[in-house]
Amino acid sequence: MKICFLIRELTHGGAERQLVALAKGLHARGHEVVVVVYYYYSGEPLEKELLEAGVRIRSLGKRGRWDLLSFLFRLGRVMQEERPEILHSYLTDLVTVIIKPWFPSTKIVWGIRSSNVDLSLCDRLTRVSCKLTFRLSCFADAVIANSRAGRDYHIAQGYTGAKVVVIPNGIDTQRFRPDLEARRHVRSEWGIQDSQQVIGIVGWLRPMKDHSTFLQAASLLAQERTHLRFVCVGEGPSDYRDSLHRLARSLKLTEHVIWSGGRSDMPAVFNALDLLVSSSITEGFSNVIAEAMACGVPCVATDVGDSAWLMGNMGEVVPPHDPVALAEAMGKLLDRRPHTPIQIRRRIVEQFSVEKLVADTEEALLALRQGTGLDSSHVVRVDR
Repeated sequence: MKICFLIRELTHGGAERQLVALAKGLHARGHEVVVVVYYYYSGEPLEKELLEAGVRIRSLGKRGRWDLLSFLFRLGRVMQEERPEILHSYLTDLVTVIIKPWFPSTKIVWGIRSSNVDLSLCDRLTRVSCKLTFRLSCFADAVIANSRAGRDYHIAQGYTGAKVVVIPNGIDTQRFRPDLEARRHVRSEWGIQDSQQVIGIVGWLRPMKDHSTFLQAASLLAQERTHLRFVCVGEGPSDYRDSLHRLARSLKLTEHVIWSGGRSDMPAVFNALDLLVSSSITEGFSNVIAEAMACGVPCVATDVGDSAWLMGNMGEVVPPHDPVALAEAMGKLLDRRPHTPIQIRRRIVEQFSVEKLVADTEEALLALRQGTGLDSSHVVRVDR
């Protein structure tokens, strides 16, 4: 089977890491895999990882948002040269609608990586793009959602249910694993003393991650527990980042919060934490939660997307936008650890491995190529 993956760029985002893991896994199973990227930055770690695994990368050389006609021409030329049986888009679904008429034998697969999107928090172009995607989803031959919540939301927005299969993300449990030396190194870098506990939030500094609620909950805890430190790991627009810094100052958290910025050593970062928090108001499948759990770190998460399902009974779940409930859940897990790191990690190893992701995706794509289609029996189920 020949598969082309289509994505904007190969940066350190969760979707990008999933694509790389999937492409490598399918290639190792004997399929011909090509990754087509809008923008190519030679030397990026994920690009290097693909090339070292023997996966080809083709760049479309997109020169900016408004480079449209020449970009579509280059994409059409690549499709003409590669002639894939499957074109699987990652966060680039609309483009496939435009080129589909010229390549009728290629099966088009879309990817759903979000759920319950609050369009009011998005810019105008994103809002228009989302609404067009909902309307044109009928042109996809199949849709792979990484969460049950994402599947349900998109079907409610007009997607054809019979075309949607749920395949959860896969976590590289060899990379994300307990590591005491990495824990000591990062905590030393942050100036954390042995007597202090570290609570972290990891993700882009964007409104949908709701760092504001996290900071308010941190303020409530810091009033009672002086030994706590809070770490925010991730990048974001400067104006939004500055607003969060101002909020932290107004909450008298300046001495308690570390703004770490973006990092590439995420296994070490997770190991440095005593507790991970996800305060998001929307999620699909949270890589951050799964990766932290693979490192044996307990988690508190808002009840959005598949976060509760992902954690099972291994963490605490709270309503979104509720700093009091979040602070109480954080304090509860710090005081009492009902599950050991080994037990927390085992859930990810057994249910959300890369191997399972690759095998389930291969099965779905082969069924699509053979014309048997997808139905509800293809929805992947995970033990509670």
